[in-house]
Amino acid sequence: MYLDTCIEPWPGGYTDATIPHAKRTNYALREEALALRAQNPRTPTAVLTHGANPGLVSHFVKKAMLNIASDTGVDAGSPKSREDWGLLARKLGIKVIHIAERDTQLSSKPKEFNEFVNTWSVDGFVSEGQQPAELGWGTHEKNFPRDGKRFDFGGGASIYLMQPGAATRVRTWTPRAGHFHGFLITHAEAISIPDYLSVRQSSEVVYRPTAHYAYHPSDSAVVSVHEFAGRNWHLQDRQRILMDEITSGMDELGVLLAGHKKNAYWYGSQLTIDEARKLAPHNNATSLQVTVSCLSGMIWAMENPNVGLVEPDEMDFRRNLEISMPYLGTVAGHYTDWTPLHDRERLFPEDLDKSDPWQFKNVRV
Repeated sequence: MYLDTCIEPWPGGYTDATIPHAKRTNYALREEALALRAQNPRTPTAVLTHGANPGLVSHFVKKAMLNIASDTGVDAGSPKSREDWGLLARKLGIKVIHIAERDTQLSSKPKEFNEFVNTWSVDGFVSEGQQPAELGWGTHEKNFPRDGKRFDFGGGASIYLMQPGAATRVRTWTPRAGHFHGFLITHAEAISIPDYLSVRQSSEVVYRPTAHYAYHPSDSAVVSVHEFAGRNWHLQDRQRILMDEITSGMDELGVLLAGHKKNAYWYGSQLTIDEARKLAPHNNATSLQVTVSCLSGMIWAMENPNVGLVEPDEMDFRRNLEISMPYLGTVAGHYTDWTPLHDRERLFPEDLDKSDPWQFKNVRV
């Protein structure tokens, strides 16, 4: 059996200028991986992209949809197939899904010059940060990005922008942080979730939500990214992963589902550094959210050893949440009246689409 937390190319594949931008995306990597699916459905289980995100957040999305349905009086039934979940998302009126994360963990040792500091893999972050920004492209969108590109191969659930994810920012919201700007870093869930929730009539997609990551890493990592970009994307000479020197903070990781009757709903994990250390020593909040998600994926694979190649969206969300919950700190859902149009014209008038606050045009910074 097999499990990974992301699909990666061979070394250099993220930044090889001889490879077209479209082929350096997570969309392209996912298409290649899914093409490995054998005709025999009883092959050994291979779980793709099952960390915290991608991975755990796909299970958060399903739980969040059921919560919204219950709170808005919508009969959700008992969705099991991708068709069932897609029809439920459409019925709820979900236009947008942000993987909204704010990491507030602080270190007693400040970031130094020519150093990249992060709460998880520096190599992993800078690699995906250099890929083109990617997002699942919803059917409600009316304004195609000026630097946006469509794929001419594969399922067509997402688009990419002609700039790195670490240079692209979007507006989002989490309960503790409120509204903030996050990086639109490419992630597999930004493709697999909208693809899974797509509703098709014959060959036409009649419903699909826009989905993307909106990530505000630790403050040390934000400064590191700023320095990294200023070096024309050449990595600093020193790297450091924050662990024992973290003094306070949390990783607030969840999904923001918006466009429905109650506007927007965030559901996810609010795990503090103190809680993480008590639950599993030698972790920080970020690493524990990832490793417990890997653990749940491994257990699910052992319980389902011959189902072939699967993505998180195709797995039993209840079983994975059952395994993960004890290690995620406070797991809660919060409604908000925030939209990307909030307080936007106070300082500068902007070219906004006021007919629909959840247009990507309004979300992008």
